[in-house]
Amino acid sequence: MKLLMTAIAATIALSSSVYAESAKDDVTRKIRFDLDQLDEFGLYGPEDGKRSLSYEFCVPNNVAAIETVQDLDPTLVIYLYSPGRVGCEDMEVLAIGETHQPNYREVLINLASLEVIDRIEQFWGE
Repeated sequence: MKLLMTAIAATIALSSSVYAESAKDDVTRKIRFDLDQLDEFGLYGPEDGKRSLSYEFCVPNNVAAIETVQDLDPTLVIYLYSPGRVGCEDMEVLAIGETHQPNYREVLINLASLEVIDRIEQFWGE
């Protein structure tokens, strides 16, 4: 009986771990650029020309959603009248942030965890 209980507990722990990893994979799939190209400071490029990576996403155009994303990412600038390349719809606003900030990976994962965000794309400013 003890052996059976140990096996059941191990199975539950394993399935919980697999579920947690699967949920993390679902979240990181929303981030549509390679996080591994960034160094510990959120910069990429050659040693003599490192720069921050800008990213964009759409968020519902309501105060609660905008405040939530701004609380998670202090670098965000909200654009009320531009769809961006990410293609925000009528009831959405464009948010653009930067990776050159403390804990940028955690910030991006927390943003991607929000149900109101479908995807986070690299921003190519012009």
